[in-house]
Amino acid sequence: MNGFDYYNTRTGEIDSGTADNIAMWLLDTDYDGRSLFPRQVFFVADVMKDSLEKLAQNLKAEIDGGRIESYLGMVSLPFDAGSHKRAAVKIIDDRGIESLKIVELQ
Repeated sequence: MNGFDYYNTRTGEIDSGTADNIAMWLLDTDYDGRSLFPRQVFFVADVMKDSLEKLAQNLKAEIDGGRIESYLGMVSLPFDAGSHKRAAVKIIDDRGIESLKIVELQ
């Protein structure tokens, strides 16, 4: 993922953001056209790693650092196309604005 576009209701224009503006994104690897069911959730902000470590301390739980690393960034984990042959990618930018893109899979 390199960035996103969204419709700005105040200006009536399309605004763009870069990957640096994305706080988190969700991937539904078998989108049915009706409901988004995120099978992978990624956090982009660097502060998330520290936040997850603090959460583990508060819950007195252990969080696998290697597993956390795989869910930080802009590249999804490998997946097979589901029966609907469609994926949905939802991003939430650093202002809380959400965008959704549907991708046809082979």
